[in-house]
Amino acid sequence: MINLPCVEMRMRNLKVTIAYRGTNYHGFQRQSNAVTVQETLEKHLSKILNEPVTITGCSRTDTGVHANMFCFNVKTNSKIPCRGFVRGVNGELPEDISILSCEEAEEDFHARFDCKGKEYIYKIHCSESKNPFASDLMLHYRRPLDLEAVRRACAHFVGTHDFSSFCADCSTVATAVRTIYSFRVEKYGDTVVAVVKGNGFLYNMIRIMVGTLLDVSEKRISPDDIPDIIQARDRLRAGRTAMAHGLYLNRVFYSEEELFKEGKEADISAYV
Repeated sequence: MINLPCVEMRMRNLKVTIAYRGTNYHGFQRQSNAVTVQETLEKHLSKILNEPVTITGCSRTDTGVHANMFCFNVKTNSKIPCRGFVRGVNGELPEDISILSCEEAEEDFHARFDCKGKEYIYKIHCSESKNPFASDLMLHYRRPLDLEAVRRACAHFVGTHDFSSFCADCSTVATAVRTIYSFRVEKYGDTVVAVVKGNGFLYNMIRIMVGTLLDVSEKRISPDDIPDIIQARDRLRAGRTAMAHGLYLNRVFYSEEELFKEGKEADISAYV
């Protein structure tokens, strides 16, 4: 009798991009007492792949935060083609989550640890009148925004800093040092869109930065105060925390080439 060597079958590792409207979810990460995006995805993926699966997300998002592009990876024994995966899972998911793409990834690909940078946008509806079609998709801000002052303040965020002053809880991270590559704010009619790109972000960091910009617009904080606020490393020195429903994870980068590619800045008008 010939003993043939045992060949271990490797699981496939799929890299999946999605978009979701976060209104009905308590963030991305699974929780024991609330409905989340991860829980919803895993339930429907397990049905299509015919096996229980656990997905690994590129980031955590807060309750009510949205994503134009979010990436996760999932390991599976299923042989379903990527195109069939997209069609099959989309056929099961609720209307507020959509699979955008699926591709084969290296065995050791990790959606979170391999991420080189992220880009977020924050949308504000600046008008005395509310927009009934965007109540959960934009912050309603009833005052005109002082764009000149806000843009001066934004410039101070760019660079490598300790952002402890802009973190709701830094106790879970080894360091609060992050690098912001760009921070832009544009206005289109009644809509203001802020776009910030960096190598990583702390808990509530962007929402606190945006809230601080609102305080700058209201003359509660001077644009030139931002360096001192950063240097203080004190959350009480920064401004308010902007509401979650104006925030979107917009792009996730897995190569420095894409992250720093010249001419690849987001077209803000596309998000109005």
